[in-house]
Amino acid sequence: MSTLPDGIHSFLNSAGWGDAEIDPIPGDASFRRYFRIKDDARKAMLMFAPPPEEDPKPFLHVAKYLTDHQQRAPLIFAEDAEQGWVLIEDFGNDRMRDWLDDNPQGERASYTAAIDALIDLHGKTAGPFEPYDMAVYQREAALLTEWYCPAMGLDVDVEGYVKAWDAALAPMMARQNPGVTVLRDYHAENIMLLNPASDGSGAQGLIDFQDALVGHPAYDLVSLLQDARRDVSPELERAMLDHYIAKAGPGADFEADYARLGAQRNAKIVGIFTRLNKRDGKPHYLDFIPRVWEAMERDLVHPALAPVAEWFDRNIPQDIRDAKGGQPK
Repeated sequence: MSTLPDGIHSFLNSAGWGDAEIDPIPGDASFRRYFRIKDDARKAMLMFAPPPEEDPKPFLHVAKYLTDHQQRAPLIFAEDAEQGWVLIEDFGNDRMRDWLDDNPQGERASYTAAIDALIDLHGKTAGPFEPYDMAVYQREAALLTEWYCPAMGLDVDVEGYVKAWDAALAPMMARQNPGVTVLRDYHAENIMLLNPASDGSGAQGLIDFQDALVGHPAYDLVSLLQDARRDVSPELERAMLDHYIAKAGPGADFEADYARLGAQRNAKIVGIFTRLNKRDGKPHYLDFIPRVWEAMERDLVHPALAPVAEWFDRNIPQDIRDAKGGQPK
């Protein structure tokens, strides 16, 4: 879509940016649209999250919490939430994933800084957000049986799948009380490097955090280190996990919970990427499934995932698993 949405000039006029240049940014997996706004020396990012498909209020709610707790969310310059408009600070062009493609020498420093930001966030009182409870975990995990399995022509034991996740996740639930703020999509595409040094060090900014909940500290760590869109080597994953454990001291069961949430998140993502293809006509997401499936297989090896691993053994044929999840039809 190259046309500008109705109301954009009126909003910018009311925000004091009426003479600014407007540069649309290509979209991806949602109804949200973004525009770069430039007015002489001033610059900003305009988010359009149009109702009823989108609602910017959760973004504004989480952004305020993060800013109030010294986390680097973009500043809010102007807003009209009812119409879907939010004018925010422009963090520039250096997404962590893209920057590391061109600067692989900065990988360890960038990931270390991202882990340190999580440690700092986890040291704060959790935000006023809904809980990441069993119902949410189950609803997310169910995306695999709702979308991926039918697309692969698999008739699976759905009731057994739910029971397996109950058994695997139940021992973890007490350890996420009182819980921490979980951003839910904390990975290299949603971390901006703000004027990065050549070694990857420097300040980082957060984006795409509007779905935050209160849950387990391992979840965002999994999101970062088992990235669906970028290869993270097992060696780097291990080093960053060790770094978090050494600095945060999360307890003896943390690695088991990390595996639990890795398997749960990866099952969810396989379902989401299949849905993006089947429902939304975005087949390029299928290309990410082998990476996600491979990470899920590593998680399933952990004894904490035994009930879920047994379900996979009974319901997902080995040739599909050997092909790292296969290609949904």
